[in-house]
Amino acid sequence: QVQLVESGGGSVQAGGSLSLSCVASGFTFGYYSFGCFRQGPVKEREGIAVIATVGSTSYADSVKGRFPITRDNAKNTLYLHMNSLKPEDTAMYYCAADRHFWPTIATITPDYWGQGTQVIVSS
Repeated sequence: QVQLVESGGGSVQAGGSLSLSCVASGFTFGYYSFGCFRQGPVKEREGIAVIATVGSTSYADSVKGRFPITRDNAKNTLYLHMNSLKPEDTAMYYCAADRHFWPTIATITPDYWGQGTQVIVSS
């Protein structure tokens, strides 16, 4: 059974940091690329960060330089480290797995999704 389980969301003041974790099971973690998406109030879901099987990364302009994405293949875990948070970062955050070898933020097409975790940034 495929599962992606996110954790680490919460409430924080602007300028603060949060780290999201996404633990995967039910498939071979190292064979997949991963992405982080978010959907804010009255907004469409957007891809914000991608890490390919080879470790290369790709980011949306809105988070570039603030939200590094990393992976630990030994722990089957994806991480999104969110720094310098802004109120406009308030959203539900999702992780996703893509079976393609080297997708970018523009080309990622998820096969599996996590359930999401809420992030609220207050001013």
